[in-house]
Amino acid sequence: MDDALCFVFRGGELLVRVDGALALVPRGRDVAALLAAGTPIAAGEMGGAECLALAVDAESAAPEGMEFRGLRGLHAVLGADEFRMAGRASQVLEWDRAHRFCGRCGSPTEPGAEPLARACTGCGAVHYPRLSPAVLVSVVHGDRILLARGPHFTPGMYSVVAGFVEPGETLEETCIREVREEVGVEITDVRYVASQPWPYPSQVMIAFAATYAGGDIVPQPGEIEDARWFSVDELPMVSAPLSLSRALIDRFVRGQGGDPARLRDPRSPPA
Repeated sequence: MDDALCFVFRGGELLVRVDGALALVPRGRDVAALLAAGTPIAAGEMGGAECLALAVDAESAAPEGMEFRGLRGLHAVLGADEFRMAGRASQVLEWDRAHRFCGRCGSPTEPGAEPLARACTGCGAVHYPRLSPAVLVSVVHGDRILLARGPHFTPGMYSVVAGFVEPGETLEETCIREVREEVGVEITDVRYVASQPWPYPSQVMIAFAATYAGGDIVPQPGEIEDARWFSVDELPMVSAPLSLSRALIDRFVRGQGGDPARLRDPRSPPA
């Protein structure tokens, strides 16, 4: 356990040792006291090292030389593999916290015989981590892309249309329904682009590109504050490069001969 990589979370914050422009995940020997006082969960392996996930109380202080930082803000300073494992560890901890009792009979659960399993002490049901699939859709009409913003967005920021998959739907059907519901237009030629684990708290994002097929933009009340068509030269503030929604926007920009590096995201200073 001394050599294990330890992903210690205080709420949505991850414990790291900051070394210049880099953030390092501590080893077991560096957080021995926290491990001894808590209940670490095996989260997998990375580079031959065991990875442990541990949740600590909101009052917990960081060991000397370390600090707790928001996971979203670490993507630029944490290695890609470490960031991905941190997301996995975060999801594992959320699942463990939310499944202390059985959803079938209400009895307490305990660690199961298999990794990442909790077994009910009453009815014997075994519970595993579950993901909520959501789609992202870039809708293109000629040389313009459809972007929208919700009431909770950073002021001035827009993104592609997104929504959760409902029971009985294919992913493509979800894309069509969400675009119709949120902005009132019809789409066609729905094509898979990429996917991304998204641990906020337990989602997997599936990105699609689609072509405008008809209709006028009508924002869904309460869900969409504004929606517009944007050419590559008119793009507003968009999401940070970390996100799959930004990858879809970058894809559109490159297809129009533009440079995604010129786009503004919420971390950029005002123009």
